[in-house]
Amino acid sequence: MQNINEPPTPAGKLISQTIAMPRETNANGDIFGGWLLSQMDLAGAILAGRIAKGRVATVAISSMSFLNPVPVGAVVGCYANTTAVGTSSIKITIEVWISDDYKSEPCKVTEGEFVFVAIDDQGKTRTIPSS
Repeated sequence: MQNINEPPTPAGKLISQTIAMPRETNANGDIFGGWLLSQMDLAGAILAGRIAKGRVATVAISSMSFLNPVPVGAVVGCYANTTAVGTSSIKITIEVWISDDYKSEPCKVTEGEFVFVAIDDQGKTRTIPSS
């Protein structure tokens, strides 16, 4: 549990990090939400693939919240936390935090819950191997 006197910090492990570039902007000059969603999906797939020890596919995004806009040039970090592992599926909560590396405190910009399923080389569902 986080101390209320401390600034908020990301939940989960940093899985991926990139810089928000101008080509990813919407009509208002902020980073397009679809680009953020794709970064989250990539981060979730990395973690799910490690757990499944192989190929995975995204089967659901059961929730998604956009909390703050992302400016061009922000460092975008995707933090992932496994919330459930079933026979063939993995549920992962992903938070995106930004920072500018120079001036401000990190800021949470979005969060979502993704579900991945382990698949074989033919794209059929397979069992996740035990650790």
